[in-house]
Amino acid sequence: MGTRRGDAPPTTQNGRVRDMVTAARRVVVKIGSSSLTTTSGGLDDRRVDTLVDTLAALTGHGREVVLVSSGAIAAGLAPLGLARRPRDLATQQAAASVGQGMLIGRYAVAFARHRLTVGQVLLTVDDVTRRAHYRNAYRTLRKLLDLRAVPIVNENDTVATEEIRFGDNDRLAALVAALVDADLLVLLSDVDALWTGDPTRPGSARISDVRGEHDLSGVTIGGAGRAGLGTGGMVTKVEAARIATGFGIPVVLTAARLAGEALDGEPVGTLFHPSRRRPAARLFWLAHATAPRGRLHLDPGAVQAVVGRRKSLLPAGITAVDGAFTAGDPVDLVDTEGAPVARGLVNYDAVELPGLLGRSTSELAAALGPAYEREVVHRDDLVLL
Repeated sequence: MGTRRGDAPPTTQNGRVRDMVTAARRVVVKIGSSSLTTTSGGLDDRRVDTLVDTLAALTGHGREVVLVSSGAIAAGLAPLGLARRPRDLATQQAAASVGQGMLIGRYAVAFARHRLTVGQVLLTVDDVTRRAHYRNAYRTLRKLLDLRAVPIVNENDTVATEEIRFGDNDRLAALVAALVDADLLVLLSDVDALWTGDPTRPGSARISDVRGEHDLSGVTIGGAGRAGLGTGGMVTKVEAARIATGFGIPVVLTAARLAGEALDGEPVGTLFHPSRRRPAARLFWLAHATAPRGRLHLDPGAVQAVVGRRKSLLPAGITAVDGAFTAGDPVDLVDTEGAPVARGLVNYDAVELPGLLGRSTSELAAALGPAYEREVVHRDDLVLL
């Protein structure tokens, strides 16, 4: 997807600059509702303009920016006469329907001051787990970046149901970073860093760097912010950092007011260091963005074939089926103890499978037709857990 990390110019380490931040050429920035809106609902124009000015400066230096922005539901509260964020899904969707247009419109005006065009990208889980939808989301984001537009991503709250939600935009941002093969993820909120405890209490200390789980031992992580406008909190941000660093992407967590300093590589906030090489992006989404709709119980031979030899799952190796799923849904593959060993996209409806279990594909093709000579889960649609 364009320029990669190895093509970036070298940076100088002087004790005050984070090299992996300044070297990043494709950056995903996530901002939370509490950093964009007032406590009574409605967008804060000053905060929006400040964020946009910072991101526009990045693009002016040849860096690509994808913005994952919360705030649609919060922006829709005041116009609908709602005093607080609704709890029921239908009212949340109504608020998002009103607020999303206001949010993207405000961004369009702010970026236009810098001669930049924005493109709205609304995603659901299905858009990035089903193969054809995933490719389409990738192509859309890639083309927007090629055209020097700024993609602004949000969950499609107006249609997402509880079963097909990302859960929070911190997680969505980590998954988008994997989708676009980003060099850096920046999580912005109203908290300046990860602390060992409540930052308002004596004895709490800021954590500058997280290089592994050992750096999080003994850390007390809080929930949603005091304003009550967001759905996340430090818990979701740390989990998002785990997801992104597991894909090989460094993460900076800091306050929105420190975004400029953070993106300049100054040692503000908390830097989560990447932990490993990057896996295949779509399978990474499958592992982290989906909830299983059912379970396929495998015999020991099938477990060895799937886990040990990375083979497709065939009907002969399945002993039982749980759940009500349809072809294309994510399901967990579990061993004889019921422990999940893999997740994949199933090629059959749940009602079809019981009559196929324990039979070879050649036998099924002879008895039922060539359409049944196919895998239950193809290895290209399967990720080990």
